[in-house]
Amino acid sequence: MAESNGVTSGIVETIKTIVYALLIAGVFRTLFFQPFWIPSGSMKDTLLIGDFLFVNKMAYGYSYASCPSIRVPALGIDIGADDFCGVFEGGEERLFGSDPELGDVVVFRHPVTGMDFIKRVVGMPGDRIQMKDGLLIINDVPVEVVPDGVFEEVWARQGPQGLTPRCSNGVVGEGAICQKERFIETLLNGKQHAILNIGDQRSDNTGVFTVPEDHFFFVGDNRDNSTDSRVAQTARGVGFVPRSALVGRADRVMFSSAGRSMFAFWTWRSDRYFKAIE
Repeated sequence: MAESNGVTSGIVETIKTIVYALLIAGVFRTLFFQPFWIPSGSMKDTLLIGDFLFVNKMAYGYSYASCPSIRVPALGIDIGADDFCGVFEGGEERLFGSDPELGDVVVFRHPVTGMDFIKRVVGMPGDRIQMKDGLLIINDVPVEVVPDGVFEEVWARQGPQGLTPRCSNGVVGEGAICQKERFIETLLNGKQHAILNIGDQRSDNTGVFTVPEDHFFFVGDNRDNSTDSRVAQTARGVGFVPRSALVGRADRVMFSSAGRSMFAFWTWRSDRYFKAIE
């Protein structure tokens, strides 16, 4: 009997340890840093498919979007931040809140679907944003853009979704070099980052967007391969993003996998360990 009680006690202690560990991990993920794995190429070459990073949730304070989301499509699990903290959704006030700076790379909750997106802030509340011939114009002032060579990658299926890149050098075969024009863009506050161009398309020319109060305007660095604030807010488009939907700032890539899974360590990119995000 004593041995049985000892085994039962050991099992209980193990369960308690696991529960405490999960609670601590949940608090850490909610308040401080959220892991994020880049699933698409909309932020190339700043962020590549397979980059793994931690999002700094302390950067902009806390709202309903700071609550964790758990999505495992293979198991049919789809629990969003609104399921945990939906009671706080709708208000624009943030606990210990501050606004992002122009040029920050930010993770936010899609205003309609609740999915996590990552893009760059190019419009603050009250700003007028427009694209003309692929050039970003903020408050009637064109940003400075300087050619910076060519971004090259091997044409192959990337990430768990098996996405294929688009190329400025036309349709290339598998294993061939896919090219995109690369530029350095300087925003009005002096912040610089790389952007890519594939070719002329509809999103290169837009009307003028006036960013509403308590909202922000986001675009991807891979300008011709990004669904962002240039597309009206729907289940597909992003539109203006409310302050309450901000999750946190992306500061540094921890490691990066060029394979179909981040656990395929033999595919990790050796040049992206702890790489700062500009």
